[in-house]
Amino acid sequence: MGLTETGGRPMLYGQWFLRKKDKKRCKEECVKVIVVIPARYGSSRMEGKVLAKDTGKYLVQHTYEKALKSRCASQVLIATDDQRVLRACQEFGAPCVMTRSDHPSGTDRIAEAAGGLDCQIVVNLQADEPDINPDYIDQATRLLVDHPEAEMATLLAPFERAEQAMDPNIVKCVTDLSGRALYFSRSLIPYDRQSAGLGITGLYKRHLGLYAYRKEYLIRFTRLKPSPLEQTEKLEQLRAIENGGTILTAMVEKAWDGIDTPRQYQEFIKRLETRQSQ
Repeated sequence: MGLTETGGRPMLYGQWFLRKKDKKRCKEECVKVIVVIPARYGSSRMEGKVLAKDTGKYLVQHTYEKALKSRCASQVLIATDDQRVLRACQEFGAPCVMTRSDHPSGTDRIAEAAGGLDCQIVVNLQADEPDINPDYIDQATRLLVDHPEAEMATLLAPFERAEQAMDPNIVKCVTDLSGRALYFSRSLIPYDRQSAGLGITGLYKRHLGLYAYRKEYLIRFTRLKPSPLEQTEKLEQLRAIENGGTILTAMVEKAWDGIDTPRQYQEFIKRLETRQSQ
């Protein structure tokens, strides 16, 4: 299927950027988009981080309030398995649903939460990402709206420093020329043979952990068995690729960092204080 903008001009998925007119059109067409924020209390590197409140607001509250600024989302809700998170959400007025405690991943949690909801698209936004640009939620959503053949969409960003491409904690993605994801890896991909591995930094694409799913596919995805490459790389999105699913990608200008450690949380506080003082 050819990919075109309004007016017939060719456009690559990876070159797609949200325009103001698209925001209005998205609201008109995507009235059934729900953002679900999976929020576990437990965390191996920062216990209870979603309820950290040194800023006067819970960490999950910051993320929730950013998601509310999405133009495409008709609803934002939080999914948790912990009463402490539920009580916090009630405190700041966010809709929250209780899910089973034995889910192996956040994707399974959002699938349970979204199962009974009337929507076509479900966006998975991690609770520890308070620096998310709300336009990026719209951008991932528009990919599915504009291309009904695709089951999933996600975002990529350029690397700021060459050494980031070597970091196994930062996931890389390679795509075809139209932006369909071919593979995700913790390893350096592609491997530049002439440069002994790492080539020009601009060649590499950093994967960002925001996903938009068609609701029916999300439910079907969570019923698939973990796949071999998924288990090897510990990357859940590979299950979709190994089972023939299509993941569309779009490049955004800048990556954002999630909060995994107390140090990163303190850095977030400093960034927030800087923004508030400007």
